[in-house]
Amino acid sequence: MPPLADLLRAEIEAHGPLSFRRFMERALYDPAHGYYTATATGRVGRGGDFITNVSVGPLFGKLIAAQAEEMWRQLGSPAQFTVVEQGADSGAFAADFLAAARAGWPGFAEALRYQIIEPFSQNRERQAARLAGEPVEWVPSVEALPAFTGLHFSNELLDAFPIHRVVFAEGRWHEQGVAWAGGRFVWQRLPLPPELEPLTAPLPQVEGYATELNPAAQAWVAAVAARLERGYMLVVDYGFSRADYYLPERRDGTLTGYRAHRRVDDVLEHPGEGDLTAHVEFTSLAEAALASGLGLAGFADQHRFMVAAGRRAFPDASAPLTPERQREMRAFASLMHPALMGRGFHYLAFAKDAPPKLHGFEYAGDAALALGLVG
Repeated sequence: MPPLADLLRAEIEAHGPLSFRRFMERALYDPAHGYYTATATGRVGRGGDFITNVSVGPLFGKLIAAQAEEMWRQLGSPAQFTVVEQGADSGAFAADFLAAARAGWPGFAEALRYQIIEPFSQNRERQAARLAGEPVEWVPSVEALPAFTGLHFSNELLDAFPIHRVVFAEGRWHEQGVAWAGGRFVWQRLPLPPELEPLTAPLPQVEGYATELNPAAQAWVAAVAARLERGYMLVVDYGFSRADYYLPERRDGTLTGYRAHRRVDDVLEHPGEGDLTAHVEFTSLAEAALASGLGLAGFADQHRFMVAAGRRAFPDASAPLTPERQREMRAFASLMHPALMGRGFHYLAFAKDAPPKLHGFEYAGDAALALGLVG
């Protein structure tokens, strides 16, 4: 049995069943045994457990750098433009972003201040090794982040926020907790905490319907908004609008585990040894952002964002197909392909005291309508 499983079993035996949020938090972020904190290498890429936009190659960092450079110009090209990355993993995106900025937009690169929010010392050490010589600073939390003008960027951050799991049974909502029985972790219904009750209002009241709630994501966007003086937030993740997330036929939610590029049948098995993830419900995130003083600046799937971004990245279609350009075009095809990443990932942007029109959303529809914020 994995060491974390022993610790979780002991916690259950001492205090009773855990909320799934607690179980997921320890499985992913336990300082000694968590999947995202204790595993130094091997999680990301074709030889790991999953592929991300960053693992496709440096093109993703280049495209986001191009969007950030436009944001900088939209703000009047200030002498200091801070990019705050949260969920930096190995630091590969930061390396790609900074290299692209230097190569493509030297004026923008001079104005750049790059900060990474990273609460775990093990991850900071890995990132610092990857980014040796780069002008990068670290802060441990959003709360420790100084007020800034610029961009807060996250890629596949919110899908790894520990979520509450709820189920409708016998005429009411219950929280799904985790117990220990028969030598394994099992689901067990728990009373629904009062603070979750309002969040169940839009959910289908269908017997056996189970899904996820993520109030931490809403608190997070409000905390970032409070520290952003002028500029943008750009969230990249997979998910749905609220209407699509809580379709009656999606009766088991989106919670998934991954190991070696395969979905795990039992997400409670082998805690700490595989990824646990749930899709993002973007409508509630947008509502929290708007309530915190941000304005909606765009919502698009990755395919549409990449088509728009590609026009800026590859303005000369007749340029020679050098080996580097061929690599970029292959990466671009992977990022935008509808059957791969193009339809699953979405880009949600907010603006504060900044022009909301951004080139990455040129081919997107009405964001408020897509999110269900207007009738």
